Amino acid sequence: MTPTELLPAPPPHAAARRALLAGSAGNLVEWYEFGVYGCFATVIAANFFTPHPGTPGGGAEALVATYASFALAFFFRPVGALLFGRIGDRFGRRPALVLVIGLMTLATTLIGLLPTRADIGAAAPWLLTFLRVLQGLSAGGEFGGAVSLMVEYAPPGRRGLYGAWQSFTVALGLLAGAGTAAALAAVLPAEALYAWGWRIPFLLALPLGTVALWLRTALEEPPGAPPGGPPGRPAAADPTEAVDATDTTGPTGPTGPAGPGEQARAVVLGIGRIMGWSAAGYAFLVVLPSHLQSALGASFRDALLATALVNLGFAASILPAGLLSDRVGRRPVMLGGALGIAVLAHPLLHLLQSPGASPQTRAAAVLTAGVLVGLLAGPGPAMLAEMFPRRVRCTGLGLSYALANAVFSGCAGLFITALTARTADTAIPAHYAAGACALSAVALLTLRGNDHREPLR
Repeated sequence: MTPTELLPAPPPHAAARRALLAGSAGNLVEWYEFGVYGCFATVIAANFFTPHPGTPGGGAEALVATYASFALAFFFRPVGALLFGRIGDRFGRRPALVLVIGLMTLATTLIGLLPTRADIGAAAPWLLTFLRVLQGLSAGGEFGGAVSLMVEYAPPGRRGLYGAWQSFTVALGLLAGAGTAAALAAVLPAEALYAWGWRIPFLLALPLGTVALWLRTALEEPPGAPPGGPPGRPAAADPTEAVDATDTTGPTGPTGPAGPGEQARAVVLGIGRIMGWSAAGYAFLVVLPSHLQSALGASFRDALLATALVNLGFAASILPAGLLSDRVGRRPVMLGGALGIAVLAHPLLHLLQSPGASPQTRAAAVLTAGVLVGLLAGPGPAMLAEMFPRRVRCTGLGLSYALANAVFSGCAGLFITALTARTADTAIPAHYAAGACALSAVALLTLRGNDHREPLR
């Protein structure tokens, strides 16, 4: 029997589409629910973290506490990636994905029902923080399970495109959260929004999450799942199954089963390959609006416009980048994004700061920044999935992604804001994004050119 005959048959296209729909819909709902909190940060601060409304300085302190709760959830993502990744690797993709969407939906709905500080006193912020931790655990477990499902179900030659839907639905989910918040702010008076209107987007998590949960419970395990035997053990031992940690020459990496040391090296290498994506994505998509206002004196309207344009460029480039990586490989597409940011970050920021730059030029600058991040985010999920064998894929790629984001995204706002204030250097976001992408490019050079054509291990 030839090695080709040992490979699982390609999945039917209908089953692959159902898996893509279940993974994408659940991921969109997860990130809608996670993003809504950020949109209502000031409202939440007033309701949960302000001991004495109207006290001078109390609002600022409350907002800091609100963002601290947001950051805490961010740093629980690696724990969620490890916890739910092990479930996905040992017991199947479907149980892990059902658990993460159920946990996120429950936590978000309970936030919408939570008594405020005016109702139950100091217990309110602690309960809110606990629910935020549950959201962080869920968000951390989502990436590994969803990407593994999508990529393992992908038809031949389509892993990059299928994996790119994860990044694309993150963008859609965050935009949906922002759109819901903006719509409520437009139709409700401020008093009503602060009193009860803020609860609506959190309570919407219940019907949205129920639909995603239904889609995921109807899933079958991807092709290649072990038909029986002890959980987490492959149906037949494969002597070539190993983690792509350091070998960049052979088709299958070093021989022998993947041990903990190889898995750890692969996670570190995965972090290196996507650190530019994490750092530049957060610097351009999240930090840029506040930086434009605080450091460059832009108006709130101009900052919102820049945010919309950079996210538009990001979302528009993700799927084409994933598809292109299926044709030419992950390495040239992701290297193009990393090197593009390393080279163009400073000129693009200079254009935004230039008083003589036209509105069209500034719009083109922020659109370009978003597109370059999309070149990293499109092929990134499939690239990570191809680094790990099936039996550790959920855990390995989920942990790589969660750790990279916790370090290079979670710390980006604090790092950029603090350094800009200390040095008065308005180019700090460009330094941060360019430096991380330059280092990431070095790690991306270790990618083999034909990884996108090799069967998943």
